[in-house]
Amino acid sequence: MFSFIGQVFSTLIGQPIFNLLVIIIALIPGHNLGLAIIVFTLIVRIALYPLLKKQLHHTMALKKLQPDMKRIKKETKGNKQLESQRMMELYKEKEVSPFGSIGIILIQLPILIALYLAIVKIVKNPEALYNNVYSWVQNLPYVQTLASDISKFDETFLGFIDLTRMAVEQTGIYWPAMLLVLGSVVVQYYQSRQLMMTDKNTKSLRQILKDTAAGKEVDQTEVQAATNKFTLYIIPFFLFIVAIKLAAALSLYWLVGGLIAIWQQTRILKQDVTEMEATVDGQAVEAEIIDEPKTKKSTTKQKTKKNNKKAKKRRK
Repeated sequence: MFSFIGQVFSTLIGQPIFNLLVIIIALIPGHNLGLAIIVFTLIVRIALYPLLKKQLHHTMALKKLQPDMKRIKKETKGNKQLESQRMMELYKEKEVSPFGSIGIILIQLPILIALYLAIVKIVKNPEALYNNVYSWVQNLPYVQTLASDISKFDETFLGFIDLTRMAVEQTGIYWPAMLLVLGSVVVQYYQSRQLMMTDKNTKSLRQILKDTAAGKEVDQTEVQAATNKFTLYIIPFFLFIVAIKLAAALSLYWLVGGLIAIWQQTRILKQDVTEMEATVDGQAVEAEIIDEPKTKKSTTKQKTKKNNKKAKKRRK
């Protein structure tokens, strides 16, 4: 069963990702692995942009629902079944899925695994650059060059960071790779913080656990907020622990991907604000257009009444 899943993954995701990376290496100027990973990351992030936009819309929609969710919490008074029913009705009414924001994570995960396997394959066996690719990829001029002389392959970034090495090795710390790891961790933190949906006055997870142990009733929205705050720090921490023992090429992917994601998120959030302002302005203009004819009609009626009064006085 697992071997079958592995074969399907390799055929549908692993091989296409590996071949795409090799194609990029073969076509870009300098044929540099670091530059190829940056181009690869750009392609992936652009391809995932519609999904990211949908994810952010879900995140912002859920944020706007927080007051309604708290209201439902108070009205149901601890009745979990009724609370769950009311919550689902609220999601349906507002056309929001509570799980809509995890789509991009589920899609990125196999891409990340495939990229990891591709880099491991290149690190362990550089000959895979021409041995393990599609036949038509083997016909590319640079791949033909590697087939005759694999030493011409440039596995660095900017010419001085060996992307096949780890940040922490048996001989000590490889600082160029460590800088990539630290950069990716910082970027991951700010990327998550940009979407944080918590209030500054929210209780900490430790305080909530204490309240639970003391038998106090805990608000689920506060639990969610505290969990979000906790993951804001724990995810970068685990990223650091994992990244220091992997090839620096993956840290470069996380760093570049995080920077692009921050730019995309900023752009999408600004678009949302602009669309909201445009909607408000549109309503205001519409109101003026509707009110304008009424004003003209009313002034016309007033003028007609005045003229009629003057005419009567003249007759008298």
